[in-house]
Amino acid sequence: MFKKILLPTDGSALSDKATATAIQFAQLNQAQLVAISVIHPFPFSPMADGGAVLDAKTFEREMEQEARRNIAKVAAAAEAAGIAFEGVVTLSFSPYEEIVEAAKQHGCDIIMMASHGRKGLNRLFLGSETQKVLAHTTLPVMVLR
Repeated sequence: MFKKILLPTDGSALSDKATATAIQFAQLNQAQLVAISVIHPFPFSPMADGGAVLDAKTFEREMEQEARRNIAKVAAAAEAAGIAFEGVVTLSFSPYEEIVEAAKQHGCDIIMMASHGRKGLNRLFLGSETQKVLAHTTLPVMVLR
């Protein structure tokens, strides 16, 4: 039924747990796995006056390296399970848009993603990428905790 699974990953313990579930699901369905890690661009504009000036290029390079390590963890798990795998790293202020677009571009027929389960004010202020994905895709979304 499901032949291509999109798995967003951020390297967290919840993402690792979702990876294990997605691998099992892929095995049961003889499906391919596409993992995506979205890098947030440098959030600050450098100040010319005094104080420490952070280097946006260094920040983004380090974030990209971390994202590639996250993808490599999923790739290793997929390879160990004999699952066809593809990894994607993107840069965006809007992770949910990248997730929805990657699912379209790669012909995925389901999105499996972890949810941190934030509640109350944390959810209000931090938002929920999972909620945004649910609101902006027509694909089935399996939310894992």
